[in-house]
Amino acid sequence: MNVFITGVSSGIGNGLARAYLQRGYRVFGCSRRSPDELLAQKDFRFAQLDVTDEAEVPLTLTRLLADVDSLDLVILNAGILGPFGDLATIPLEQCRRVMEVNVWSNKTVLDALFSSHQTVRQVVTVSSGAAVNGNRGWAGYAISKAALNMLTRLYAEERPETHFCALAPGIVDTAMQDILCAVPEVDRYPSLATLRAKRSTAEMPDPDGAAVSLVAAIERLPRIVTSGDYADVRRLSE
Repeated sequence: MNVFITGVSSGIGNGLARAYLQRGYRVFGCSRRSPDELLAQKDFRFAQLDVTDEAEVPLTLTRLLADVDSLDLVILNAGILGPFGDLATIPLEQCRRVMEVNVWSNKTVLDALFSSHQTVRQVVTVSSGAAVNGNRGWAGYAISKAALNMLTRLYAEERPETHFCALAPGIVDTAMQDILCAVPEVDRYPSLATLRAKRSTAEMPDPDGAAVSLVAAIERLPRIVTSGDYADVRRLSE
């Protein structure tokens, strides 16, 4: 079985790549930085790519997937946090950058995959609880993930042969948490107090630990979630 994952150099994407390789999948990955520890895996193929480079994406994916007729799963994971704080304090250009990475790069990747006549059975876009919670401080990141949810729904309408889901992975202990937990003014941004309390507990697993539950959830999504819907891995039920 073939899996394609963006953002495999670290964090959730790296954990998912490792998990699928352990299960015997062929994993095709891309990211701006090289995931050196994965390159030795015989079933892993990698291409260095900035997914916001609209001209380069289709060329690179064509090379990476040259001998692949179908993809069982596409996980669009690459993303950035951007500035945390009140919207009024964040320059518009920085908000645009977050949207470019977290939303429009996924359009570029999907268009490249489908225009190459790939058969894609399932697409998971990595969303966030920030897309629906509206907590103060999440700014461009929350807006971008809400937009990603709608992008996922629209592609589901356009591609009924493929199952789509915007999946929030829960709270995972990645480099993003280093940034968030260092933000001052906790009283102003109460959601940060929650993150700090959960760090180093079972409620905030590392990427490898999170990947275990994510892989199980992703396998179930076509059975339990209407294509195009948003779901949170912490609230899924049969």
